[in-house]
Amino acid sequence: MDLHGKAAVVTGGASGIGQALAYALAADGVRVVVGDLDEAGAHATATSIRESGGQAMALRADAADTEDIEGLLTLAASEFDPVDIYVANAGVMGAPSLGGEADWDFVLNVNLRAHIRAARLLIPHWQSTGSGYFVSVASAAGLLTTLGAAGYSVSKHAAVGFAEWLAITYGDDGIGVSCVCPLGVETQMMQTIRETDDPDARLGASSIEQSAGVISAADVAAATIEAVRSGTFMVMPHPELLEMYRHKGADYDRWIDGMRRYQRTLRQR
Repeated sequence: MDLHGKAAVVTGGASGIGQALAYALAADGVRVVVGDLDEAGAHATATSIRESGGQAMALRADAADTEDIEGLLTLAASEFDPVDIYVANAGVMGAPSLGGEADWDFVLNVNLRAHIRAARLLIPHWQSTGSGYFVSVASAAGLLTTLGAAGYSVSKHAAVGFAEWLAITYGDDGIGVSCVCPLGVETQMMQTIRETDDPDARLGASSIEQSAGVISAADVAAATIEAVRSGTFMVMPHPELLEMYRHKGADYDRWIDGMRRYQRTLRQR
């Protein structure tokens, strides 16, 4: 895909990976609508893009709310053009351990249903034009797992599965999909789980940080932009992840035994 002149929506764009993706898209000539519940942060991202010579607008939006998604798409169409690229980036860690019913509804809404609701709105138009690109920011947790937080791990597995389904179902209609699966990334979410008093949440942070190096959000954005340009589905900003994923698939029982040992080691520290 030639990115220059395209219109994009980035959810969760006030900070972290979303902000880095908004900056990277704008640097390639994409006109960006930044959505986030943090209204001031979303506008700060858009202002920074404009001050750097790019084109950007911002809107307070809940990425999991259909009306708010419609608002983002409407703003893009009125200020720029109908959306060519949708970056479903907004995500939450959710509750540690098993959580309760409300915890599961919350994490599944943001990490999975937000993607489904956006796709429902976008796909018909993209099919009619024969083009469009959906970027699902998932996690290595969707390919492996995350110690300590069932909701996060399961919702990211589901996000990867949904992205796969989109790519298979609509690829022949000219619609591209990339699924972004980083390990540790230096973001506010990472800092929050590092500092929490909950032992299960801290276990998750430790497992992420020790599995591979913690990289910057800009590193994730650069790998993602390259994938969109080339039409690559799976984006693994950490090169170590591919070998981990192959190891899991080669012998599932051995991998689960290894994860149990790893968990015991972390808990003993």
